[in-house]
Amino acid sequence: MRKTPRLLAAGLTVLGTLVLQPASATAQETGKSHALFNGKDLSGWVTPDDKEIFSVEDGEIVGRTREGQLKKNEFLVTEKPYRNFVLKAKVKYKDGNSGIQIRSKRAADGAVSGPQADIAEGYWGLLYEERGRGILERYDEQKAKELVRPGDWNEFVITFKGKHLKVELNGTCVIDREDEKFDDEGIIALQTHAGPPMEVRFKDIEITELD
Repeated sequence: MRKTPRLLAAGLTVLGTLVLQPASATAQETGKSHALFNGKDLSGWVTPDDKEIFSVEDGEIVGRTREGQLKKNEFLVTEKPYRNFVLKAKVKYKDGNSGIQIRSKRAADGAVSGPQADIAEGYWGLLYEERGRGILERYDEQKAKELVRPGDWNEFVITFKGKHLKVELNGTCVIDREDEKFDDEGIIALQTHAGPPMEVRFKDIEITELD
């Protein structure tokens, strides 16, 4: 069947659009991005037995403890495990010690083991393996201190692909590690630390799953 010039021109336009589409746009379409926190409640998360530890206030997840309240570290854990992903989260730290667990395991008693991006004065930019090998890698402490906004929101971007983990803090890469001992899949968790009273807040928690 003969094609009219108008149909032929339209076909060439469509073809040109497909050919000229930037690779970045195609890459963005392959990732499935969604919020891990709906800003209203803790749907999609597993809470500790003590329901007072984690709450939602002003659209933020709040981890707060009293003196002597915790006998061990407690965690708010995702119901779903994740494999390869980019995780974004904003955190505001007040007192004590906290962290973001990635590709970790949760035991029956609520204890969590696995790699953690640490959140605490003197420990920003530190990769710690909870209930495992301890400190795995540490960014320069003074440089990390200069990156952090005390009493304000700080943003983490955590990328896990295969055995490669990259942690960015306020736009600067603080951890870049290849480790064959990393699990291939695991939960994401937010930590409250045993010890002195503490408070930490999280918001804008979003994950993009990668192939």
